[in-house]
Amino acid sequence: MTEPPQLPPVGEEQAREESLAERYGVLQRAGGIVAPLLTVVLAFFLGGLVVLATTGSVGKTVDTYVAIFDGTGVNWLFPWVTGDERVVAASNFQQTLIVWIPLVLTGLAVAFAFRCGLFNIGGNGQYMAGSIVSILVAGELVKAWDMPGLVLIVVTVVCATVAGAVLAGIAGFLKGTVGAHEVITTIMLNWIMVWVGSYLFGVGGPFQTDVDPALPVSSDIAEKARLHVFWGHPLLQGLHVGLFVSLVALVVYWLTLNRTTLGFQVRAVGHSPEAARYGGISVARNYFLAMAVAGAFAGLAGAMDVLGWKFRLDITDLQGSTIGFIGIAVALLGRNTAIGVGLAALLFAALQTGTSTRNLDPAVFEPELATSLTLIIQGLVILFVGADVIVLLALRQLRRRRGKVERAPT
Repeated sequence: MTEPPQLPPVGEEQAREESLAERYGVLQRAGGIVAPLLTVVLAFFLGGLVVLATTGSVGKTVDTYVAIFDGTGVNWLFPWVTGDERVVAASNFQQTLIVWIPLVLTGLAVAFAFRCGLFNIGGNGQYMAGSIVSILVAGELVKAWDMPGLVLIVVTVVCATVAGAVLAGIAGFLKGTVGAHEVITTIMLNWIMVWVGSYLFGVGGPFQTDVDPALPVSSDIAEKARLHVFWGHPLLQGLHVGLFVSLVALVVYWLTLNRTTLGFQVRAVGHSPEAARYGGISVARNYFLAMAVAGAFAGLAGAMDVLGWKFRLDITDLQGSTIGFIGIAVALLGRNTAIGVGLAALLFAALQTGTSTRNLDPAVFEPELATSLTLIIQGLVILFVGADVIVLLALRQLRRRRGKVERAPT
């Protein structure tokens, strides 16, 4: 009978020593929801200082934030909002949820890779891959191969999801085999997709629209490939069924990480690749799979936008796309959890809708500056999320001092 393998000897001091990742994990669990909330409050507070410097009035600063909140449409949830105000709120809330759909999926693309210790900065490219393939299938392939509407939608979504998975899988494969850093490879893949799309749909490109040879845009997808709108008017970008796809994706993300062998291995590799390798887990295989799953989420996001409301691709949209980068902030603020990503995506979607030029009254705040305000607040959130260990340490110190005061003899 063979003896079980013994762990390599570890020094007494080394055994007592916690890794930085372990300490940070303990702090995150101790901080709970407080640290993310403080992060958001600090970001909006400093954003308010920017508004104050712009308007020169505390009252106008408050009015600006009230106008942004009303522009998100969240006030539709309040029963006392009635009449025309409720109709406008419903329209705005639909737009917020339309933006929420891809933000959830790109946020999950970053979060899943994070759980394996990988920084997927390529969500933008994977989103574009899903968008491009959606156009090619639902706009071009359907011309040669006629399919029923539901079959066409399913085929398009599957192909777009696979496209995102393949693109991200390349980065995971290179990381696992030759050690190429995923940040470098995903950034390069982002630009590859930008120029692939620019070639396909640009002036003179093979899939440029035949409506106007001067327009660098794709042809529209087939009418039957468009997702069903269940709230609002289809011609006014009503809310489509992609909302339920994103909700299901959140559940799939949680189940995969917490109830499957793949999720266990991914988390083990993310916690300690060497320990996972010693335990018989293939680190290279999980790098590939983690990135592929992450890319699948982002590719799905591209399909939801193309089939849900865009219906075509303009190369200026490809070259100026930032949805995948906002997904990084969503994952960071959401602490890579399903609920956290969903809530963080709602915050960023509401911020984007509330500061749009069509929602923000020029008498309250200049619409031309609204986009800059959005970027400032997003940047501050990322900054404070990156420094949340300081917030967590401060909370821990406050709790210790409070405990000492309570234990002090009277």
